[in-house]
Amino acid sequence: MSDGSLLSAELRIAGRLDARFFALLEALQATGSITRAARTAGLSYKGAWLLLESACNLANEPLLETLTGGAGGGGTRLTEAARGLLQAWRTLQAQHREFLRVQEARFAELPALQGLLRRMSMKTSARNQFAGTVKAVQMGPVTAQVTLALQAGGEITATMTSAAAERLKLKKGKEALALVKASAVVLVTDFAGWQLSARNQLAGTVSRIEPGAVSSLVVVTLPGGAAITATLTNDAVQALGLQVGAPATAVFKAYSVMIAAQP
Repeated sequence: MSDGSLLSAELRIAGRLDARFFALLEALQATGSITRAARTAGLSYKGAWLLLESACNLANEPLLETLTGGAGGGGTRLTEAARGLLQAWRTLQAQHREFLRVQEARFAELPALQGLLRRMSMKTSARNQFAGTVKAVQMGPVTAQVTLALQAGGEITATMTSAAAERLKLKKGKEALALVKASAVVLVTDFAGWQLSARNQLAGTVSRIEPGAVSSLVVVTLPGGAAITATLTNDAVQALGLQVGAPATAVFKAYSVMIAAQP
């Protein structure tokens, strides 16, 4: 959804003829050569033939015809049936785009749902993503400290450059997302009277442990229902005696938090 749209759907005809196939047909119509058409459509020569042969085998009449000799030296062109199929695709594609546009316009009338979908639409490698509202922004000459009140309860503080805070137009009351990589989260089961300098310390209960060959993903559920995931070595999991139901505190530095906001 790089265009910022909230809705997307893949259009297919007959369950198998998709945008890739019709891009090949369009390129074939334009070039008259399967080799050039495959290159234009971003396919290998073999891949192009597999698509074409599969469709031709299922059609009740030829989709391609081969030209031999002549001034052009031969080539391949679409039959009338294939041209009709391509035109049907273009028509359906236009109607499909209009349908999605109309449905997305309806979200403007449902701001709560629109906001929910926008928060869910961001794609990132950060395992932990939290929705919230900016509670406070403290601007300094070089850095800024931003506190986010999470919708599920609790707070997360992020440190960034003042230029970044200005670019994101962060201010009290603005909706934003906090992103934290699982590798940046440290789990503490017993502070033993010590205090940590890390600004973010979220206490909860271990709700899931997914062991791997070397490391494990440990999920801690917070009182408000939100969950935060940490990546720990298997040795660390064993040393901490982590198990489902055990209390644990997720600790991470403010500079490990990235903030995302709509313009």
